Amino acid sequence: MSLLQGWSGWRAFAKLPWAWRHIVVYSESGQDWHQFSGLIRQLNEVLACKVCYVTSDRADPGLQRQHPNFVSICIPAGFFLTLFFQVQRSDVTLLTMMDLGNLHLRRSVHPVHYVYLFHSMGSTHMVDHADSFDHYDTLFCAGPHQVAEIRKREALEGLPAKHLFDFGHPRLEQVMREGAAYRAEKTTRGSAQGGPVPVILVAPTWGDSAIFNRCGVELIRVLLDSGYEVIMRPHYHSRRLTPEVIESLRARYAGHARFSYVDQMGETGSILRSDLLISDWSAMAIEYALGLEKPVLFIDVPRRVRNPRWQELGLEPVESSIRSQVGAIIPPDRLDTLPQVVGQLLSQPSDFSPRMQKLRQQMVFRIGHSIAAGAAEIARLAEQARTQRPQPGGQR
Repeated sequence: MSLLQGWSGWRAFAKLPWAWRHIVVYSESGQDWHQFSGLIRQLNEVLACKVCYVTSDRADPGLQRQHPNFVSICIPAGFFLTLFFQVQRSDVTLLTMMDLGNLHLRRSVHPVHYVYLFHSMGSTHMVDHADSFDHYDTLFCAGPHQVAEIRKREALEGLPAKHLFDFGHPRLEQVMREGAAYRAEKTTRGSAQGGPVPVILVAPTWGDSAIFNRCGVELIRVLLDSGYEVIMRPHYHSRRLTPEVIESLRARYAGHARFSYVDQMGETGSILRSDLLISDWSAMAIEYALGLEKPVLFIDVPRRVRNPRWQELGLEPVESSIRSQVGAIIPPDRLDTLPQVVGQLLSQPSDFSPRMQKLRQQMVFRIGHSIAAGAAEIARLAEQARTQRPQPGGQR
């Protein structure tokens, strides 16, 4: 069935007229729909641009979108997806997939302008491979730190300069809007005794050194024993790579009245309800602290490093540099101190919110304006590519 659907999707794309291949969006997973949806709506509804949305996830919400300027196609992972990447003809392709050209999905043999959309505000040179972003033409950067890191790598490796667009982070803007609305409508939550119960969100990164793999059982136990409500929110890569760890943790505490589980990356309910985030090296901590102006407690597990040469850039990753500014850090062998540290963070000083507001202005581009500016830039790049496209014999 997958092979047949792949062939069908590939053929459907190949038959599209150029008007539908002017702007193509590729999504590996429906978990990324929240990264694309705002830009697609702006392109379709405000700029009147046609968009072809190609996804490898049969459950992608993008497949349900209906609009005259939008068409969606599913090409599951496999032979025909590889073929699609190798021979696709389009003007601009927008994607959040890292490592284009490094693995089996490579740049097309035809001229295509590839635009990478950063899905987080994290740094580019420690948790990602050294060459993860080398093969894109344009990068939509969240903040100045990503620009500095990419330019430094280009200089060190003698790479041609990419087009770096000061984009920002729409997900942060969404969190800010929903957080403000939630605070305005918030009603008091109470325990069985009538007092407020602080809600702790545990949302780490993925990998063998992540919280759930290293100390998840003990961490959740201590929090529940201390009377907190706990929300477990694993990274979707953790569910894919170490499902036994996640399911074991979930099953262990599933019957507890103050334990809940969330598995949607674009979901905001758990973020809004929580009073404090516990994480490790996840860039979500940046989004949480800057967007909601709430504190973060970092469990100091080993860094998640996929680029062993990251220190050559001489730039401290933002996942590290921001820690002391937005919360506190404790080692995994001192989980007995959790109640004390959590209590201190929940009693944050009055200047915490103003500090977060100032920090996000320094760290993030175009707050409140990223979608409109980003869609306009995509349309501009697509039109530029169209005018440069070879048109032998008036064809295409």
